[in-house]
Amino acid sequence: MSRIPLDPATSPAFPKAAKKSLGDQQLRRNVRHATDVIQAKRKRMVEERDDWQDLRESGSQIRQHTLRYLDQYLEEFERNCTKAGGHVHWARDGKEACEIVTRLAREAGAKEVIKIKTMTSEEIHLNNALETAGIMPVETDLAELIIQLGEDQPSHIVVPALHKNRHQVREIFKQKMGLKDLGDTPADLAEAARSYLRHKFLTVPTAVSGANYLIAETGGVCIVESEGNGRMCLTLPETLITIAGIDKVIPLMDNARTEVLADEEGRQTLHCIRCGACQNACPVYRQTGGHAYGSVYAGPIGAILTPQLQELHHAESLPYASSLCGACYEVCPVKINIPEVLIHLRHKVVEKQTKGLGTLNPEAVAMRVMAYIFRSEARFRAAQKFGRTAEKPLVNREGWIGWLPGMLGGWTQARDLQAMPDETFREWWEKRDKKEGRNG
Repeated sequence: MSRIPLDPATSPAFPKAAKKSLGDQQLRRNVRHATDVIQAKRKRMVEERDDWQDLRESGSQIRQHTLRYLDQYLEEFERNCTKAGGHVHWARDGKEACEIVTRLAREAGAKEVIKIKTMTSEEIHLNNALETAGIMPVETDLAELIIQLGEDQPSHIVVPALHKNRHQVREIFKQKMGLKDLGDTPADLAEAARSYLRHKFLTVPTAVSGANYLIAETGGVCIVESEGNGRMCLTLPETLITIAGIDKVIPLMDNARTEVLADEEGRQTLHCIRCGACQNACPVYRQTGGHAYGSVYAGPIGAILTPQLQELHHAESLPYASSLCGACYEVCPVKINIPEVLIHLRHKVVEKQTKGLGTLNPEAVAMRVMAYIFRSEARFRAAQKFGRTAEKPLVNREGWIGWLPGMLGGWTQARDLQAMPDETFREWWEKRDKKEGRNG
């Protein structure tokens, strides 16, 4: 059941991947339907809470406080987890984390492990590491099971199989579970998954989980679930291996999070609780789905988290995968200002590109020219007149420009530009003043 993991280092840049996704009409219908349903449910729940904005502020303050004193909470968790009989392992990066988990599974004599849905394991490609070591990971979350059996990739933080409809799921289950007469109702599919997993729950003695929260005060692990598989994996196995980033408050894996924490503007990214609300609200994600982001973290949160975890390597296009409409910020339950971080990262990308190409960078040259023009009213007026003259061969009868030459063509690949007006507001105003005998 191995699959090639999503990896920014090998995935195409977002614009190229998004273009392919936009051509998949079935995927777009699936994503649109699923996000509409999720958004409607969220809206009903939010409307029931008069204190929703207060809760958002409280969540934001808790995350800020925890990150400010992260070193203290990490040590407190380790003390209390050890006191309760657990063992805490620290990993600098994903490779080391995979090595630790594989070693622990081997020491437990595991040939298989049952897994609760965990984005962190997707981030570090844990399943591939386990399979390479001869240990078969078995996903127990329904959506993750669909992805695993279909040898697919997750496309959403909370609903990883969001891009599949029930008819596609039925075909996957029929082929991989050998169920020729399987129905296609949700109840049929859920029953098939339940029967498939029940034997695993009762016979596999080693489990792997992520963590919604790791609690410093008790050294405990908090898992939020809705299917019952979480409780089975947490209570039945003899060995439980929990893997989480330090941004979940408490330790195990860093994987570039310390560097993110050091960035005053970017550190709010670590407030993320992986709820997926920003994805459901994002107009870009709703059109492209999650695979176009080339990372397990898709949507707006992926556009700011992946570049920081990768230190911009292989992910320079992601900060631009946004219209900056602000919908993600409005729905974020811990008030992460994603548009603000996107702009911060775009600045870093431009700085990096400018540094690499120096004066040869086309964008840097264009910005210098624009700055030169904008510093002078006379130059600005002359540029407007030149623009009106230069655009005439490109303007259609309706007054729009549908094609631009050379590098400027990027603007018109997916949009039309309205032609410049024959007269600017300032020119109109000056003529009006002269006509009425005003001085300005």
